[in-house]
Amino acid sequence: MRVLIVDDEPPARRKVRRFLERDPEPDEIAEAGSGAEAIAAIQSFDPDLVFLDVQMPGMDGFAVLEAVPSRRFHVVFLTAHDHHALHAFQAEALDYLLKPVDPDRFDRALERARQQVAQPAVNSSPREPQRFLKRLVVEKNGREIFLPVEQLDWAEAVRNNIVLHAGRETYTIRGTLENLARQLDPDQFARISRSALINLDRVKEMQPWFHGERRTILKDGTELTWTRRFRAASSRE
Repeated sequence: MRVLIVDDEPPARRKVRRFLERDPEPDEIAEAGSGAEAIAAIQSFDPDLVFLDVQMPGMDGFAVLEAVPSRRFHVVFLTAHDHHALHAFQAEALDYLLKPVDPDRFDRALERARQQVAQPAVNSSPREPQRFLKRLVVEKNGREIFLPVEQLDWAEAVRNNIVLHAGRETYTIRGTLENLARQLDPDQFARISRSALINLDRVKEMQPWFHGERRTILKDGTELTWTRRFRAASSRE
């Protein structure tokens, strides 16, 4: 499983990580220390399970879930107070653990999560319609803000990061272009190469290019190449 630990206290994150690392089958683990970091990590890491602290400065755990348009992961809430239990139930949490977390209680929650994550592979019931990202968390002038996806012109992969181009502004977020493309509406966004993704509403024209490729010109004058491989993948979709 891909597991995300969200807590504003580093010792609490380390404790959950230690519990996870006792398992003989290692999980992929990521961490976030705030609500805004959690949203960014959910976008880039695409977790199966999130251990989510309820009380965090600025944005609590419930606000994090409200800001995520498509929850394709299970949630186990962590809190020092039991009066959040009803709210956790309303948020359709898989479980609710009180701090300090008991190891045996943690193991039961983790096993339940593993069973739930494994279910889709054998469950033939129809899934709910997929919902796509409406906004991205980016940093501007030392502050984290929401960027509505309709403002995005195009995005490019640069090493382990994604550079977002929105008008005259550029923002860098961690993650892969593949994960980002999977969370965006394919009717509005298209992956045109290994390193570029475009907002189709920003395309001005397309011109024939070498080897079946297309030179794609955006309304702001940006010129990109839509490769034959990704054009073929797009037509199959």
